[in-house]
Amino acid sequence: MTSFAPSPTRTVTTLDLGLGSLRDRAAADPGVGSGAARPRGRLGLSGVMAALGDRLPLWVRLRCGIAPRTLAALTAVLVAAVALGAYHFWAGRPRTVRAPAREGPVAASPPVGAVPGPPAPGPSPSARSLVVDVTGKVRRPGVQRLPPGSRVEDALEAAGGARPGVDTAGLNRARVLMDGELIVVGAGPAPGGPAPGVPASAPGAAAGLTGAAGPVSLNSATLEQLDALPGVGPVLAQHILEYRTQHGGFRSVSDLRHVNGIGARRFTDLKPLVQP
Repeated sequence: MTSFAPSPTRTVTTLDLGLGSLRDRAAADPGVGSGAARPRGRLGLSGVMAALGDRLPLWVRLRCGIAPRTLAALTAVLVAAVALGAYHFWAGRPRTVRAPAREGPVAASPPVGAVPGPPAPGPSPSARSLVVDVTGKVRRPGVQRLPPGSRVEDALEAAGGARPGVDTAGLNRARVLMDGELIVVGAGPAPGGPAPGVPASAPGAAAGLTGAAGPVSLNSATLEQLDALPGVGPVLAQHILEYRTQHGGFRSVSDLRHVNGIGARRFTDLKPLVQP
């Protein structure tokens, strides 16, 4: 068996390298090689890292060595990339869109500067019911209130019916009543007035009352008869009927002055055309 002995030249070179390394450390640290004892104490993080680095091979230190600044920069880049990715993910997610609520039609406001008009008048009591006066030979004569659309037959029943033996042939029981109408049972036609059962709005009825037939009776005239008087419209005629109902009739022509809407001049024009 052949044995190889170490070469003296190689041994000397190794020793020279070892001595050179010791000399370099001795120059850097006076305590090395002088026999002075290095004070023992706790090593910092940098000392531990330096000690570990000295024990690693040179090729490992060259390949894996990363400076702290480089590591901090890489960490910042990674954190920024993660934050940017999270933002894009959150912004790109699907969202539920709600349809806008429908608003009702907006009421048109009055123009600026416009003066609001008076409120519309509510329905009068006469519009809700008919007020008729049933007189003559009936059991309960007087003012009767009937629903709209009532007929003469309904007014007779409300007054208790005609008395026994009274002739009602002149009454048209099927005729539709008008508000403020006077129904006379068992009597002939009044002078200058329409026959019982004949509508007061018949052609020529109002003209006959205001002409040669004589003045209009304030206590028996209908709305149409009063409306036919000169200077009296449907509104004023309605006021006359309401006054007649509230006060039980007109005692004299002078009571016409108390009706709302009749002044001195209009009363002078109506005085020769009417009677109580």
